[in-house]
Amino acid sequence: MRTRLERVGSETEPPRRQVPAHPLARKPPAQGNAASPRVRRPLPQGEQFFTPGATGLRAEVERKSAAPLVFLFQQPRWVIPLVMVALLIAGLVVPDWRGGVAVLPVLAFIAWLAYLSWPSLRLVGRLLRVAVATFLVLLAATRFGLI
Repeated sequence: MRTRLERVGSETEPPRRQVPAHPLARKPPAQGNAASPRVRRPLPQGEQFFTPGATGLRAEVERKSAAPLVFLFQQPRWVIPLVMVALLIAGLVVPDWRGGVAVLPVLAFIAWLAYLSWPSLRLVGRLLRVAVATFLVLLAATRFGLI
């Protein structure tokens, strides 16, 4: 049996275009009507927003985060990374309090996603998220003159 990564055909045949395995990596089908609203990416199959058996604060945060996550998922893939990188660069370049203000939304976004993904992470993933959040806190503190 061949996997999706193996090349189909002989060396003399031109390579075929590979289809991405994950449904989110595939392009949505084109709409026939040009006046129709823009095409939104479908939500992934089989994935959950909620941690099974979660109670208390985690359940409440996950419940309230579901709508913003769906909204962010339906945006073009380049929007969120572009905004986050622009804010981070502004925080790195501007040496006063305005740089600290630019870093705060990046810190909040990273901390929010880290909190939501924490139960499914291994030790290395948790350490990386703590390191990034610590870097952003220290960067904001230096920009506000606290360090």
